[in-house]
Amino acid sequence: MEKYRVGIVGATGMVGQRFISLLKDHPWFEVTCVAASARSAGKTYREAVGERWAFDWEIPANVADMVIVDASDIDAVGEQVDFVFCAVDMKKEEIRALEEAYAKHEIPVVSNNSACRGVADVPMVVPEINAAHLEVIEAQRKRLGTQRGFIAVKPNCSIQSYVPALTPLMDFGPEKVSVCTYQAISGAGKTFKTWPEMVDNVIPYIGGEDEKSENEPLKLWGHVENGEIVNATLPVISAQCLRVACADGHMAAVSVSFRNKPSMDEIKERWANFETEAQRLELPSAPKPFLQYFEDPTRPQTRLDRDFQNGFGVSIGRLREDKLFDYRFVCLSHNTVRGAAGGAMLTAELLCKKGYITRK
Repeated sequence: MEKYRVGIVGATGMVGQRFISLLKDHPWFEVTCVAASARSAGKTYREAVGERWAFDWEIPANVADMVIVDASDIDAVGEQVDFVFCAVDMKKEEIRALEEAYAKHEIPVVSNNSACRGVADVPMVVPEINAAHLEVIEAQRKRLGTQRGFIAVKPNCSIQSYVPALTPLMDFGPEKVSVCTYQAISGAGKTFKTWPEMVDNVIPYIGGEDEKSENEPLKLWGHVENGEIVNATLPVISAQCLRVACADGHMAAVSVSFRNKPSMDEIKERWANFETEAQRLELPSAPKPFLQYFEDPTRPQTRLDRDFQNGFGVSIGRLREDKLFDYRFVCLSHNTVRGAAGGAMLTAELLCKKGYITRK
């Protein structure tokens, strides 16, 4: 199979580094271009990243000596790629302008950023949950005046621990959800080496995260109507998001009330048998199973379980009755794999399989 040529825009940051690591031996995708800010342009990737390389393994050899392209030189990037992943660290309005510029240059963009998540004709996708939302791309292309170019995004990393657990239960009518997330420092692009203040610490505030955790699930559970995604109205979600002293892995403590309360056995059965579009399409990164449930009340644990299904799966535990809600449980996902670069990579696989991304 001829591989798709892939560019990574924002290649030197934490998520960009994760993209490069995940794509090292990908069966469909080959990194052919790395792009970053003007200050990194012209350097080799190894030189530009230097001691900021965040992982225990070496920079993949196929990328280490690539010369970085200025991310604002869209023509230079476009000559080398079929599509790009975007993981830049800029102001929101600048990110949206950059991503739309790439799309208008007929370069599909699969974004890790939040800038376009609220745009009604931009699909925000978890392939196991809302693959059907890709149909809005046709309307987006009309708005942008493009044939190939478009933007698709992945949602916030925090919601990808608990939204997958709630999705198989949606026909029971969840009405109220209270969630508290405990989020690893890599979600801020940090390691303990670069953020020593986080050792032995918890910070009860992550800017914008509560709002994203309350609103973005409603877009995932929405529907497409007249070329736009119409958000769901229920459940009402109340979220608190805390930064905790873990390297990787976002945990969520969830309480939920249903219109039609299922039994605990029904809930566990739904989790155990949740089959997904990503599995049916045999996407290379699709976890099978997507969800796992632990009867052991001490699981899931961040260090033990974040790498379930190579970091693409979601772990659940401690399902029990709740005195204010119907039930409560705990979820865990790997925030830079499932929640960031890996989620975007799986979305790109879906876009290729569905024919939205094509080779030039």
